[in-house]
Amino acid sequence: MSKGNTPGHLASVSGYLDDRLGAAGFLKRNMRKIFPDHWTFLLGEIPLYSFVILLLTGTFLTFFFKPGMEEIVYNGSYAPLKGVMMSEAYASSLDLSFDVRGGLLMRQMHHWAALMFIGGMMIHMLRVFFNGAYRKPRELNWLIGVALLALALFEGLTGYSLLDDLLSGAGLRITAGVAQSLPVVGTWLTFFLIGGEYPGDEVIGRFYSIHILLLPGILLALITAHLILTWVLKHTQMPGRGRTNDNVVGAPTYPSFMAKSGAYFMFTFGIVALLGTFAQINPVWLYGPYKPSDISAASQPDFYLAFLDGSLRLMPSWEINFLGFTLPMSVIVPALAPLGLILLGLVLYPFAEQWITGDRREHNLSDRPRNNPHRTAIGMSAVTFYGILWLMASTDVLAAFFRLSINQIIYIGRGMVFLGPALAYFVTYRICLGLQRRDADALGHGVETGVIKRLPTGEYIEVHVPPLESIEAQVRGKEPVPILAGTAEDGDGVPEHNGKHHPLRKLRAMMSRAYGGDKVPLDGDGDQARNGHGEHDGHRDRDGRDGHDGREAREGTGRAAVGPGTDENRPP
Repeated sequence: MSKGNTPGHLASVSGYLDDRLGAAGFLKRNMRKIFPDHWTFLLGEIPLYSFVILLLTGTFLTFFFKPGMEEIVYNGSYAPLKGVMMSEAYASSLDLSFDVRGGLLMRQMHHWAALMFIGGMMIHMLRVFFNGAYRKPRELNWLIGVALLALALFEGLTGYSLLDDLLSGAGLRITAGVAQSLPVVGTWLTFFLIGGEYPGDEVIGRFYSIHILLLPGILLALITAHLILTWVLKHTQMPGRGRTNDNVVGAPTYPSFMAKSGAYFMFTFGIVALLGTFAQINPVWLYGPYKPSDISAASQPDFYLAFLDGSLRLMPSWEINFLGFTLPMSVIVPALAPLGLILLGLVLYPFAEQWITGDRREHNLSDRPRNNPHRTAIGMSAVTFYGILWLMASTDVLAAFFRLSINQIIYIGRGMVFLGPALAYFVTYRICLGLQRRDADALGHGVETGVIKRLPTGEYIEVHVPPLESIEAQVRGKEPVPILAGTAEDGDGVPEHNGKHHPLRKLRAMMSRAYGGDKVPLDGDGDQARNGHGEHDGHRDRDGRDGHDGREAREGTGRAAVGPGTDENRPP
């Protein structure tokens, strides 16, 4: 039994639940759980809260949307389309927009939330990738995130195809053509989705069931698993003073983390509501109903699928004819290669990096992107590859706006899809090395102050000061990227196995030497800044205090302690 006079709101709730469920210990323990604190961790909450908004607005829309493909005569409020034959699905989308109170707001909020859900997921995944937060013990959570991204893409496809307007119908026709071009299973898959020859009379109903039942259920299960693993494993924390792989420095769930997350949800909801109110999106009444014989210019899908449209436009018209069968490579390659390359690369990268470096340790500290230049360069190459394909989905718009030949734009795009990622890799790698050198220089020579001083010898120098304690601790948190044992430059670089050199082991050793190691060592120790390069001002406490007020919680081996606060939550 709980004590009736236990003070505090949390204690009251714990007592209430403990009297009925015996859950006071569980609740108290988890409400005091310590989480690392950094602004980038909130990036993952954007897709979470957007998903909640999607569920709320989607529930409202299901009360009024009719997923039928029967042809009816429209007699609604939108005068330009009165008397026009259209599907029941398109007519109900017009009724939602013009006749249902708040229907257009809910439609637009649902669409904006979908874009923020997928966009936020992409940004969150990039943050995890660049910080190396996918490493052991978080590989499973990374794979769940990749599965969530793939399902979200298909969920978006089924969602905007439901309205049966001219734009979504054109996208659905491309989807059917891609599915039909797949070897062996293409015809059966097309008939399963469409229910016969395109466009058929069942595709909207089937997509509707997939969109509101199947995929949301799977997404909800995966999001729950993702959150549970995040709760158990916690976020990785940024390097800084007092932070190691064996402790957690941050704030407790209650009240700090809950208050921050609650406010962030309201901010997200407010932004979506403002966008739905003032930023028009997907005005289906301007496009008209879908007719297979109609086509329009400047038709592009939403941003998350635009890269597939761009790859279709760039691919030459190649096909393979063999034994009476035709493989339309101009459709199969652009439909499967970019998506497969990105998703498969995301799945395999944590294990490939582990194989190359031989690093099987647990990592609870994040890497600063500059400290692993090859990983950061690979990530920027993938972003550039995606961005070029996304841009090429608008070849007709670019040609009209800049008054260029569309063929010239396609030829340029074909070259840039190969040269762009290579150039991004080289530039990013050099930038990372330059930032590492700047960090080493700040430790070795101090930070420039802009103050010019004249020495007794007549020499003019600029006064340098040591970096802030928190900044120095963050820089010194750098660890060299591991290299396989036996691959040092002073050896043959090949781990031996039974006295023989296997070609795969040679390749692994070569890749480990290139990928790992400390590219720019931190040779300076901070004290060199006071001899010959100027003087330093200010005072630093060597016991880890820098004069700031506040309190932070440190969770180590199962216990929490309170120590002096710092400004170490500065972004890297």
